Amino acid sequence: MRVAAFTPGRTVPSARFRVRQFIPHLRALGIQLEEMSTTTEAYPPAVRWRRPLWGARRLVEIAPLVVRSRSCDRVILQREMISTMVTLEPFTGRPRLLDVDDSVHLHHGGVAARRLAQLCDRVIAGNNYLAEIYRRWNSDVVVLPTAIDSDVFVPGPSARTEEEIVIGWIGTSANHRYLTGIEPPLAAALMARPSLRLRVISDRAPDFAIIDPDRWSFAKWREDTEVAEVQAMNIGIMPLEDSEWARGKCSFKMLQYMACGLPVVVSPVGNNHEVLREALLGVAAAEPGEWIEALLALADSPGLRAKMGAAGRSVIERLYATKVIAPRLAKYLA
Repeated sequence: MRVAAFTPGRTVPSARFRVRQFIPHLRALGIQLEEMSTTTEAYPPAVRWRRPLWGARRLVEIAPLVVRSRSCDRVILQREMISTMVTLEPFTGRPRLLDVDDSVHLHHGGVAARRLAQLCDRVIAGNNYLAEIYRRWNSDVVVLPTAIDSDVFVPGPSARTEEEIVIGWIGTSANHRYLTGIEPPLAAALMARPSLRLRVISDRAPDFAIIDPDRWSFAKWREDTEVAEVQAMNIGIMPLEDSEWARGKCSFKMLQYMACGLPVVVSPVGNNHEVLREALLGVAAAEPGEWIEALLALADSPGLRAKMGAAGRSVIERLYATKVIAPRLAKYLA
């Protein structure tokens, strides 16, 4: 079977973790998956006057790929080829599948998301919340969690000292608002335990207002250092606001921490709540006091951190590892 996958861009997480990492696993199952890659990405430039040129260039690059997809056995679309607009998607090959792992249906009243769902023969949703949304527009919707390569994201060296306990957050600057949203309890926890430090891995540094600059550090995200940065943490955090947009998230930060054997403290929103129910792998924190209590409890107990970290790693290997999810994806492509 030959599959053409149109992704938003080479650096977009959904392209990496919902398409590209499956290529070798699917090949072993007799499926040749090709990512239809371009030099432009599906997201428009921030400078508005550049957008028409960007859009025209992107369509020129995509057009031959659309033609090529018609000779494939299946086509995967991850989102619109031009942000918030349906353009060449109806001309791709069929059967056609839409893979969705975010609340893109909230953009512009959901017009493009609805149209894409209607154009596709099946929708693959990253969680149950998204599946329910897309069942309004397509009768064939299946759920496939975002997977993580458990042979790449692994626990790091165990020689961590108690002199410095690192609370870690990894993500794009578009999600900094969730991190700064818990700045007061983070600051309180750091003040209460001199051994605690905060480490942020992102494309740019967040703007903290009250956290002591000496108590946190920043590293620019790079794919080649991503795993080592997570391994250097002691506690992984994933704060979210309880909103429609956040409910569509597929808990990927949480899964990264768990794969590296870290305990997690997360907002019990959407898919985070479902992952937490799998085992005693972390703590749910919805209120400022709960964040402080959870962070201090983990800071004070190496044994609790180890126990929760091991439980999280076990859940990854059983339910979220790429090698476990790949056969399910192959089934949905059949």
